Amino acid sequence: MVNKKLIFFDIDGTLLDHDKNLPSSTKQAVFELVRAGHEVAIATGRAPFMFEDLRKELGIDTFVSLNGQYAVSQGEVIYRNPIATELLLDVTDFAASNDHPIVYMDKNGMRSNVPHHHHIESSLGTINITLPVHDPEYYLTNEIYQAMVFCGAAEEGLYHESFDRLRFVRWHPFSMDVMPANGSKANGIAYVMNGLGVGIEDVYAFGDNLNDLEMLQFVGHGISMGNAPEVVKKSARYITKNVHEDGIFFGLRMVGLL
Repeated sequence: MVNKKLIFFDIDGTLLDHDKNLPSSTKQAVFELVRAGHEVAIATGRAPFMFEDLRKELGIDTFVSLNGQYAVSQGEVIYRNPIATELLLDVTDFAASNDHPIVYMDKNGMRSNVPHHHHIESSLGTINITLPVHDPEYYLTNEIYQAMVFCGAAEEGLYHESFDRLRFVRWHPFSMDVMPANGSKANGIAYVMNGLGVGIEDVYAFGDNLNDLEMLQFVGHGISMGNAPEVVKKSARYITKNVHEDGIFFGLRMVGLL
């Protein structure tokens, strides 16, 4: 009988290559894992509406999204960790005072507090998603799980110093994710693990960016993609090949899952 494993995959730079394509070897590997009786899941900074087609293509119904703030296990919502409205108000005012636009995200969509901004367009353009609609009061009437502040790295310290109840993680030269201070993919993964009754030694995760650090350190088997920054590689137990060099397939073979 198969010793069931729980395997999480980040999306951008991990499941999808730099052109946002799903390598055929990756798709084959996911299907082989499922046939072997394992639970395949996604752990991403994206909101659920941003990767619905990918979930359908791979037949995945377990995922940790919005950097851990919204988790679904086998089609059922098991964890929600929205940002408090008063914190969103404070960070919005702070960002506006520094001429930094902000985008609010819930599970179904996203809205921006400015009509247009080149930092929003250049950042979100790298992940091939539709640009947000302008609605500066969206956070007042919707449950926001993550925001994005658009500023350069030189200005990032302003936010870390000013908001101890929020966490800021850079994902692009012009953009940072904003989440509750306790937010991380690792936190969401813990809820999925507990719900499925899977021990930490049977949990694997693949990632490639700064928002994957806690996840790779938390699970029993953290695998960094070869295209990851050095700080991410150092946080992982294993390092596989680059995403465009069949990195997922190679990594799964390396850890004995294929």
